[in-house]
Parts: sequence; C-alpha cells; structure tokens
Amino acid sequence: MLASLRVSTARSAISAATRVARVNAVRGFIAPTVSRRADFVQELYLKELKAYKSPPVKDTDSVGQVQTFSAPKPPKSPEEADLATNLQEYENMAVEVEGNEGATATSTPAAIEDWLEEEEEEEAGAHH
Repeated sequence: MLASLRVSTARSAISAATRVARVNAVRGFIAPTVSRRADFVQELYLKELKAYKSPPVKDTDSVGQVQTFSAPKPPKSPEEADLATNLQEYENMAVEVEGNEGATATSTPAAIEDWLEEEEEEEAGAHH
C-alpha cells in the first residue's frame, strides 16, 4: 500500500509539473519575457543610432553664435625723452625726513624736545 501511494504521489507530482510547464510555454509565446523585451528595445535603439546621419558642418554655422576674434592693440611705449625728464625731476626733489616737516634741508634740525619728564624726589627726612 505504501508503494502504490508513493507511485500515485509521484505521478500526480509529474503531471502537475508538466501542466505548469505547458502554461509557462503558452505564456512565453504570447507575452515575451522581460529580458527579450529589453533586447528588443536595445536593438531598436542601436538600429536608430546606426541610421542617424549628422548634418555636415559648414564654415558659416558659427556666424552670429560667437564673436569674431580681433587681436588687442599693442600698448603704447613710453617716450625716452619723457623718462629722462621724469628722472631729472625725481633727482631734484627735496628729501623729506620725518621730524623736519617745517624745516628746509639746509637749515639746522629743530630742537628735540624731551618728552620724558622725571619728577624730583623729595627728601624723606624733610617731612618728619
């Protein structure tokens, strides 16, 4: 009895598996699997990429889109006569020294004031 039960259980399992396989085969035929759909989209995309031809580039395509290049003007060089005049003026300028703002270069320097004033100490014995 156990043997016949096992045989019938095995047969029912095999028949159930074949029914599921048939249903999957029918479903696979009607609706493609996700991987096949992805391949279809990829193939369609690659086909369109290969068929695309870019328009030829013309020399006049950039007109109005970018500014035309013009080289900057070279800087003016200083005149040598002007440099000599400026150098002479600099050499003839009076030298300014801190502390002698009001005095001229030929006069004697102003008397330096003593800003530190010391207080005289009173004798300690005078108050007592």
